Amino acid sequence: MTPPAAPLPPGASPEGVNGAPAMAVLAALLDRSVLQIAEAAADARWYDRETIRAASDVWDNNLFPLFRAAHSAHPRKRERRALAALKWMAGISERRRRWMTEQAAVAGYDIGPLLSQIEPYVPGRDHRGHVMAPLPRALTVTRVEELLPDYDLAAAEVSHLRVERAGADLTALLQLAVPRRFAVEEGGAVGPALLNLALDRVTEAAFDLSDTRGAVLDPRADGIAVSVGAAGRLRAEAAEYWCDDRSWHRSAAGRRADAVTPPRDRRSARPGPPPDDGKLGADAHAAAVLLRHVMWEIRTVRYPGEADRVPVRALCRAVEGAGTAVLAAGSAPRADREAAFRDLIRFWADRGGPGLARSLAGILRSSAGRDDLIEADEGPVRAPSPLDGTPRLPEPPRSAALVMAAWTAARATGHPAEAQLQLALPDRPGAPWRLRCLSCTAPHGFRLADAAFQGPGALARTGKATGPSSLGLHRGALYVATEEGWSASVG
Repeated sequence: MTPPAAPLPPGASPEGVNGAPAMAVLAALLDRSVLQIAEAAADARWYDRETIRAASDVWDNNLFPLFRAAHSAHPRKRERRALAALKWMAGISERRRRWMTEQAAVAGYDIGPLLSQIEPYVPGRDHRGHVMAPLPRALTVTRVEELLPDYDLAAAEVSHLRVERAGADLTALLQLAVPRRFAVEEGGAVGPALLNLALDRVTEAAFDLSDTRGAVLDPRADGIAVSVGAAGRLRAEAAEYWCDDRSWHRSAAGRRADAVTPPRDRRSARPGPPPDDGKLGADAHAAAVLLRHVMWEIRTVRYPGEADRVPVRALCRAVEGAGTAVLAAGSAPRADREAAFRDLIRFWADRGGPGLARSLAGILRSSAGRDDLIEADEGPVRAPSPLDGTPRLPEPPRSAALVMAAWTAARATGHPAEAQLQLALPDRPGAPWRLRCLSCTAPHGFRLADAAFQGPGALARTGKATGPSSLGLHRGALYVATEEGWSASVG
């Protein structure tokens, strides 16, 4: 006799959301992630690194719950696991919940009623019992007024500035090293606090390495204005801020928070992770491992200097429609299910092409112990023939589009100052523009204005990439000069 199916979670129905199973919603979110990532990387001139990072990061802890739900033979068990996975996914933050709601709506689902509300944020305490500085929150007039008694913004110095493209918009991250106005305990924090400002939809930017001291924060009705030094400025439609300060609990704001923050409780209000009660077959497990590694690889664009080595477009092309495909493979009859997942792995490898297939085969071999699923040709490089003649080196690009520019001050840990650039460079006619990341240490010149992001322009270069040199764009809207050379050539 078949035991009765376990009941669904309260408020859930077998039909899930809008008459569709919750499993379909979960699969649609994976499909939307891949599409979002592909669109954000489609044209290097409009590269959106944060969208790529955020959409891939969703699946770090959520791919195996998706596979376990899809692999369930019983509809009610599948629905229960999918609902648990959706609630777990949404419970991490209000931002994640908002992303899920928006992307599900694009796919035709209203999942708002399905997800529980995020509990209001309450400051936490660290392992010492000290109240911690709040998570990022909107920069307002009131919050600037709360900062001023605790931190000397007039004596602040820029520790890091990054301005980068996010599709059609610009974003910026400004980090200020700010002296405290309050005393720290003996053995407490060493050095200034770090005040971080994340600016969204930047409309104006001006920065010069020669003028980095002093800051004014001016939230206005029409947006946020930040002044740095005598002539530096950032304007944006919105901004968030947060403090990195281990001694924040000693500040006036910290003492007020300490008075109303309950003792540390190791328990979390976030729903627990979906139960690991679904055993995957060997081939389904291999498919889950492979897809998670693909998302991990894509997520490495969060390191600005690594973004140009990640084949985001090729990876998205290989796994496009992965959510729908995983659901279909999991829905196959039990006797055919493992074969369906084997076919899916090989389909991803074939669609990725020989080079990516070799990479996927290496992942399966090292992380799943499988070398029998993808037949990847090692593809040895052909030795040059005397008939080939002398290979012609490509000409250095004469134009470029700025995607990101960043400057980081020297740190007490011994790291020198650094400038980082991401450029979109033209390739052969008709080919997509490609991303190029390069950096230099101890730049003695760094100027940046928002006009540098207006699109492709003539690339001005002096010197050699291995020694004293400079790069400029849009008549000096970007100018970086170094004596130490660059991490890579522009070409």
